[in-house]
Amino acid sequence: MNQWLTAALWMALALAASVVSIRFAISVALTEIMFGVIGGNFLHLQVTDWVNFLAGFGSVLLTFLAGAEIEVDVMRHHWKPVLAIGLVSFLLPFAGAWLFALYVAGWSPEG
Repeated sequence: MNQWLTAALWMALALAASVVSIRFAISVALTEIMFGVIGGNFLHLQVTDWVNFLAGFGSVLLTFLAGAEIEVDVMRHHWKPVLAIGLVSFLLPFAGAWLFALYVAGWSPEG
């Protein structure tokens, strides 16, 4: 596929993700990830070096922006619920993935 056509399709997907996120009041990062999966898997868009670079840069930027939204004063005042939510939101997915790997995927802890 032509390089310019591939770039145009990726940009069209990004624009569509922004429009959908505004229309349905969903996080734009979430819709961009969904549209990226659609573009890569269903439209068979090839992942090039610049797409890998943008994906890596975007993940670092998203992590930074999430950390920038933390209000330290609120965390200090409500540290118990913050700690509880943090622990639960880490431990439950971890335990779920571990149980899936152990019993469904057939992985063993020994390697």
